[in-house]
Amino acid sequence: MKYLLIIGAFFAFLNTSRVSAQQINSAEIQISGLTCSMCTQATEKSMRTLSYIDTMEPDLNKNLFKVTFKNPEAVDFDQLQRKVKDAGFSVGNLQAVINFKQVKVDENGQAIIGNKVYRFANVKNKVLNGPTKVNVIDKNFMSASKFKQKQAQVKIASLASGMAIVNGKNTRVYHLSL
Repeated sequence: MKYLLIIGAFFAFLNTSRVSAQQINSAEIQISGLTCSMCTQATEKSMRTLSYIDTMEPDLNKNLFKVTFKNPEAVDFDQLQRKVKDAGFSVGNLQAVINFKQVKVDENGQAIIGNKVYRFANVKNKVLNGPTKVNVIDKNFMSASKFKQKQAQVKIASLASGMAIVNGKNTRVYHLSL
């Protein structure tokens, strides 16, 4: 019986350490098109439907939302973007703080953490550890003109679609820069 408890504790530890390889702590989301407090309220109401949002602080002067997330729920950048779009606006910039725990970025700038794939535009062959500010540089996370500029600078084939073949499967890849 004691042997089974030790094995069970070991597998529970492995599972916890895999899940905690990264945690998205917070984000600053710049919203394009906000013109008044009613626009801000509509956007806030839409985003508050996401279960993983803990706190949200709008800054009307900068068209910015400072958001913190609950632990240990998984944050979905695409869901955040869709909620902003559902309110009638678009994401102009999304900067997140991710707490990496010994995450290896390979020679292609790619890091696989659980079921999420991140491809870094400006990091290769590095281990990320601790809170790190990243910018999401995918198509729906910046203005069309900024994305066009970024696409000309960053030569990553999956940047336009956000999809790539990873481990033999067509997978959503989040493109980030530090």
